[in-house]
Amino acid sequence: MSDAVLSLGRRRAVLAICCMSLFIVAIDSTAVNLALPSINRELGASGSQLQWVVDAYTLILASLLMLSGSMGDRLGRRRVFRTGLLLFGLGSICCSLAPDPGFLIGARSLQAIGGSMLNPVAMSIITNTFRDPRERAQAIGMWGGVIGLSMALGPVIGGALVEGVGWRAIFWLNVPVVLAAVILAGRYVPESRAEQVRRLDPVAQLLVVVMLVSVTFAIIEGESLGWTSVAVLGCFAVSVVATAALVGWELRRDEPLLDPRFFRSIPFSGAVLAAVVGFCAMAGFLFLNTLYLQEVRGLSALQAGLMTLPMAVPVALFGPVSGRIVGDHGARVPMAVAGLGIGLSAILLLSLGNDTSLVYLGVAYMFFGIGFGMLNAPITNAAMSGMPRAQAGVAAAIASTSRQVGGSLGVAVLPAIAYGRLNGSMAHGFAGATHPSWAVMAGCAALLVVLAFVVTGGVALRSGDRVAAELGGS
Repeated sequence: MSDAVLSLGRRRAVLAICCMSLFIVAIDSTAVNLALPSINRELGASGSQLQWVVDAYTLILASLLMLSGSMGDRLGRRRVFRTGLLLFGLGSICCSLAPDPGFLIGARSLQAIGGSMLNPVAMSIITNTFRDPRERAQAIGMWGGVIGLSMALGPVIGGALVEGVGWRAIFWLNVPVVLAAVILAGRYVPESRAEQVRRLDPVAQLLVVVMLVSVTFAIIEGESLGWTSVAVLGCFAVSVVATAALVGWELRRDEPLLDPRFFRSIPFSGAVLAAVVGFCAMAGFLFLNTLYLQEVRGLSALQAGLMTLPMAVPVALFGPVSGRIVGDHGARVPMAVAGLGIGLSAILLLSLGNDTSLVYLGVAYMFFGIGFGMLNAPITNAAMSGMPRAQAGVAAAIASTSRQVGGSLGVAVLPAIAYGRLNGSMAHGFAGATHPSWAVMAGCAALLVVLAFVVTGGVALRSGDRVAAELGGS
């Protein structure tokens, strides 16, 4: 069915179905962090295995986002979207039945394959369904609002499920929602394909996976295997070689998966770096604070979820504010405020102890929420700045991938630092062991402030214009 003949009611149904997919993925990601202590106790997972429970998902998601978007354009967006839902649901069932940490990590990987087919394809469906610019802007605004809502509700829902039923209930929750979304998508979402489909780039796709997995493995397992062990140094070397090979391969492609020319644009490169460091801070923050609240302070999963509300609510509130500021005044102020907020949170957490006041923690979490809430809009704006329309989708996909890469590194790096400093039990030594991790988060925040001025300066904007002219003429 043509997009032009879709009724307003059907367009709204399409938006609701797409938002439903985003909501369950976001809720799942938030709730899994809260479930980590329970998973540790029941399955006997090690610290590195808990990191892999999170990173197996984000790594595969980061690796496959662009491929999945391309597959939707090629094979049909509704078909790929429904396939992604089914794989995500199947992965959720496997997660709920996991008898050991290794099985759970594998099931999370299956979830990620399905998850990679949801958000980028759903955004394409929304863009294809809402052709009027005003309606499209409102639809995308609703889509973005779901992210804030899921961050606010996710910890509470996850905590209630973990405490009342058990950590497996987090994954059971996905199954009925997935089935409903599959049925509704078959009824209401029209099939669509891109008029011009980019050629697949399997070599680049493989190199991206090797690059990300090898460096993450080295960081997570470095403490247990030894930082100078053959396995760890070999993984770092493999990541460097894969990165160099990826650049060389893509420079020779007419339709590369990751066009290296994009990175000649200072605003685009700055946006990618800001996404990596910002989401690195966020993922590490959530991972460490979940363990701290439950293992050190003895809070239940529900109480820990409620404690994250001072962070989650500002994320939901300041996201739209950031978007309006970017639209009226550009990306500099919101990105600088993002860095300052995250930095203030890190400075407060540098004195974290076993008996730190919960009010003090709430203030630290609030500053982080304000900062992170201000971050997304300037990243997207900087990434898209000056890009020709034909390349805008690819640029947005790379920015989204950078967010996932940052999240993967955050779960790998910040906890690895804390585990390396841990002496004694989690209950007595973990709070102090996190201090170097908060110093790293402060460094990420400082870099965001620097980038706020770098990506919005005259030199940067001129470089973006040059790249846009080159890409537009290619």
